[in-house]
Amino acid sequence: MTYFGQKILPSVRKLEDFEKMLKSPYEYGVLLEMHVSRLKAVYELAHRYDKKMFLHMDLVQGLKNDEYATEYVCQELKPYGVISTKASVIVKARQKKVKTMQRMFLLDSSSLEKSYQLMERTQPDYIEVLPGLMPKYIEEVKRQTGKLVFAGGLIDTVEEVEQAIAAGASSITTSNKELWKYFEPNK
Repeated sequence: MTYFGQKILPSVRKLEDFEKMLKSPYEYGVLLEMHVSRLKAVYELAHRYDKKMFLHMDLVQGLKNDEYATEYVCQELKPYGVISTKASVIVKARQKKVKTMQRMFLLDSSSLEKSYQLMERTQPDYIEVLPGLMPKYIEEVKRQTGKLVFAGGLIDTVEEVEQAIAAGASSITTSNKELWKYFEPNK
């Protein structure tokens, strides 16, 4: 079952891609690798087009990804949500009543265990598992945490999207515009 009614959460790396996303029927998306000087204008457009955008705090250029930057972003830009690997970012965004997605890198069993401990402390709204090509771990993370799990990273085909969804992923985060087109929600 998908969350937000979208199998795909379009992940935007360039302004041209953001413009495509604005014109699409997608309601939810992710902003990646954005320069701090463009954030205000980008979020004004997103709000005008009724798009609910997560901001990947770790990838904002020119803005330190800490609790102070998070407080500023939450108060000034009012994103739908923030994504980060950092506990302080997740905790501050939750305090500001902004949705949170904690990124979890599946490197080995030790990193998996440390991620579980971190998420117990931070209590994010959602978890993003990377790489998203491991259905076994998507199922496990969902079962272990009781949170909605998103899959991202290295997912390139329709079959890989479907496998991740079948394993329990709520949606797939991807910058692959071919997958955006293929899984475009009904207008």
